[in-house]
Amino acid sequence: MVAVSARPAERPYTLLSCCISLDGYLDGASGPRWVLSGAADLDRVDALRAGCDAILVGAGTIRRDDPRLLVRDQERIGERLARGLSASPIKVTLSSSGELPPEAAFFRAGDGLKLVYCPTATADRLRTQCDGRATLVEVGERVDVRRLSEDLYARGVRRLMVEGGGSVLTQFLVGDLADELQLAVAPVFVGDHRAPRFVGEGDFPWGPDRRARLVEARPVGDVVLHRYALSGRYGLP
Repeated sequence: MVAVSARPAERPYTLLSCCISLDGYLDGASGPRWVLSGAADLDRVDALRAGCDAILVGAGTIRRDDPRLLVRDQERIGERLARGLSASPIKVTLSSSGELPPEAAFFRAGDGLKLVYCPTATADRLRTQCDGRATLVEVGERVDVRRLSEDLYARGVRRLMVEGGGSVLTQFLVGDLADELQLAVAPVFVGDHRAPRFVGEGDFPWGPDRRARLVEARPVGDVVLHRYALSGRYGLP
């Protein structure tokens, strides 16, 4: 376990990425996970992962989807290794409740660094669940994504990919901490209000007086990718 680093002045270039249904949901309401992306879009996301220093998902996504958060393509892995990097980016999650399943692929899959940000109140519980397989970062009374971002920058993360879920995406958007949004839209409807939505309620910076800038829209297999510039840092390497 380590304490959160002193706050630096900068944060990583932050890319938000997800696939939603035509009615704005990330998944179905129950049963097996809905895989909304097709093969071509999943390969696109794999390329995005390979180009990042860290991938972040919320604890709810780990409990619900059990993602591995690894680069899959062997050529991309080889390119990362040739650059002196780990095979896959650093895995990052945040948990306020301390509920992370010890058997989750977040812990089991891959040999790279794994970071778990949590309030001090849940640290003891998470310490047992992490069981030495991840670095626990205590952040005081609550997890603040701005402070988390700045701490990641202090640890060498220059490009951060945030893959969800809806609560985490909302926090980064409301906090004006996103530089780019890559939103894939699948040709399906979920049609159930109980399902997880792309974002929740919040005071978002983008509205009639500040519109997000669309920089690309193209089909990727049977989904349509929308890329938005959300800050003046869009496109930084």
